[in-house]
Amino acid sequence: MPVRSVSTDADYLSGLNPEQLEAVMSTDGPLLVLAGAGTGKTRVLTTRLAHILNNRLAYPSQILSVTFTNKAAREMRERVGKTMGEEVEGLPWLGTFHSIAAKILRIHSELVNLKSSFTILDTDDQIRLLKQIIKAAGIDEKRWTARYLAALIDGWKNKGLTPDKLGADDGFAFADGKGIELYKTYQSRLTVLNAVDFGDLLLHNITIFQKHPDVLKRYHERFRYLLVDEYQDTNVAQYLWLRLLAQGSNNVCCVGDDDQSIYGWRGAEVDNILRFEQDFPGAKVIRLERNYRSTEHILGAASGLIAANKDRLGKTLWTEDAGGHKVSVTGVWDGPAEARIIAGEIENWKSKGRSYNDVAILVRASRQMRNFEERFIQLGLPYRVIGGPRFFERAEIRDAHAYLRVLRSDTDDLAFERIVNTPKRGIGATSISKLQQAARSMNVSLEHATRTIIRTDEIRGKARSALRAFLLDVDRWRREAEDTKHTEMAERILDESGYTQMWRDNKDAKSQGRLDNLKELIIAMGEFDTLEAYMEHVSLVLDVESGPQEDEISLMTLHSAKGLEFPLVFLPGWEEGTFPSQRSLDESGMAGLEEERRLAYVGITRAREMAKIYFAANRQVYGSWQSSLPSRFVDELPIQHVDVESEAGQYNPSRITDRVQEDFGRSFARAQDSGRTSPGWQRFQKNKDQRFGRAPKDIEGHAVRRPAKGKVSNYNVGERVFHTKFGYGAVLETDGTKLTVDFEKAGEKMVLDGFVQRASEV
Repeated sequence: MPVRSVSTDADYLSGLNPEQLEAVMSTDGPLLVLAGAGTGKTRVLTTRLAHILNNRLAYPSQILSVTFTNKAAREMRERVGKTMGEEVEGLPWLGTFHSIAAKILRIHSELVNLKSSFTILDTDDQIRLLKQIIKAAGIDEKRWTARYLAALIDGWKNKGLTPDKLGADDGFAFADGKGIELYKTYQSRLTVLNAVDFGDLLLHNITIFQKHPDVLKRYHERFRYLLVDEYQDTNVAQYLWLRLLAQGSNNVCCVGDDDQSIYGWRGAEVDNILRFEQDFPGAKVIRLERNYRSTEHILGAASGLIAANKDRLGKTLWTEDAGGHKVSVTGVWDGPAEARIIAGEIENWKSKGRSYNDVAILVRASRQMRNFEERFIQLGLPYRVIGGPRFFERAEIRDAHAYLRVLRSDTDDLAFERIVNTPKRGIGATSISKLQQAARSMNVSLEHATRTIIRTDEIRGKARSALRAFLLDVDRWRREAEDTKHTEMAERILDESGYTQMWRDNKDAKSQGRLDNLKELIIAMGEFDTLEAYMEHVSLVLDVESGPQEDEISLMTLHSAKGLEFPLVFLPGWEEGTFPSQRSLDESGMAGLEEERRLAYVGITRAREMAKIYFAANRQVYGSWQSSLPSRFVDELPIQHVDVESEAGQYNPSRITDRVQEDFGRSFARAQDSGRTSPGWQRFQKNKDQRFGRAPKDIEGHAVRRPAKGKVSNYNVGERVFHTKFGYGAVLETDGTKLTVDFEKAGEKMVLDGFVQRASEV
């Protein structure tokens, strides 16, 4: 194609800083642009693409531009057009990894025994097919679920592993060694159905490129330039796909930030960006370190924190916006106090003429949102939950509420219909339709109609048996509820209905969060004396206007906040076990800790003007009050960029957490005197000297162990466990799903095994 000399004085290049300009102009050979938070990454990427087109270094069809979302692809296309001052035509190879891979696969589908009209299965279809395969193999689908197998297969495909590339040990991840065979069967069935799942799009591309070098050569000749956004978030399959395509022109530019790699839990490999110079010998690395978003102190705190990570390429953010507010670290007594103080700070911010839209609260786990939501509703502060529904609007919470509503009323049709087949009991849509017809014809509720119809032949077989069993459960729960505390009753219903186990068996990445939310629900219920009082509270909460408003506080998880920015950012819950997450540490060790630290770095760098960190001395963890330690990340913040704040004053400490903890005495003594103590403090004062009952002791003072009545599948006599309400204890005896436990603080209690965890897993 005709090529003219490269222009360096075009209007679109004006305003770029020296590093940005170098990244745009370095068009030959491999290039890694390490773009720190707020350093103009998107501008560099779009300007580079515009520069290549404007200087006719390549036709639009010769540029492969890869993003992670369709939204990012649309924005890039629009920004390139604005940069060039005209609408960009073409760019057929600008899109997500999966959209481009699907386009290539349709062209060469016959090479992997598919037709070009292949169907891309969604998750529901994938699960349905896997259920058929598991059933045909004679495997217990309740123990080895289709959803779990789908997650395993997706993980293997994200690593670029076809069934023949798996090791023998991989197969034992499912059904005692049958995983590989099931994977093979699944792939064979997809071929017969002329279908693929999302993982196949890249996997089939890789297979085609590796087995058919002539096809790969065609794409080497086609693509003169490759641009990749968010390279730190690529998984192994995406990495292999890109490496194969980049072997042609070698003009590959990857833009990313190793310090913002926070998606390891869904397959992202930070090593991909760390070894870029090894993968592409002679590669140029340009660091974008000038930040256009945050103040000097915010950047200093974030840079000092992330410096503790060993697996990073290294860069130091700086800004011309000198000074500003230091990052504040505040110690509070408990979670409710944390929500109260932050809400007060937001009201003060608003009173100074600032906007609610300027404010974000970033939490590590969605279960932390409830205290803030209830406080905002109480004060009438408008808010939005980004990346998910509000706490009481989440599916698992609505399901649990439906069980409680059925417990209270036999005429609540909406609740009855919601849970009658949740979890799955074999009561299909046809059976439910018959129940609805019967209810209308008899002019009675669904439950009353069900009690009648199960005595007829209208519904037969498994559905009738399941309906009869469900009604027996409902009747038993109503009898037991008469003399059982509402929180314990809720635990029992969720356990005995199989609802909790349904989410345990679901290996989706969000399932653990749903289980955490159910435990948080029990905590919420415990704040009310009766079920009726709690349900009335929920009705009032859900009745609050939740339509779109122009000015709202943003509430979200740290993962959801990536790519966003706000003038004022609150970062609550910085305690060991919560942040860094104990689960991440247990599952991934040092790699998990470093990813958690990167998440903290992302959180701080979302702030433009002010970042405020909080940790509590006490937390209600799944219903039990426990002392908590400040996060190790707090002490990794550079002292010169941090202010310690509390109700008792402001300090510049030599060690952050020591100074905050020293201040607790003054702060809460003053709060007590002024009558501003939190509910958590009041509960602590009430219970701190209370003597709890203990199990009988033998002559040497040891708790007497009673003989077990029967074997329990998950827990054994003597095993140390943790209960959401009673805390830690040891199992004395087992009886089916019931455990008798000697709790350290609450004494001997009988509980259901579905609501305890092994102490080592807490």
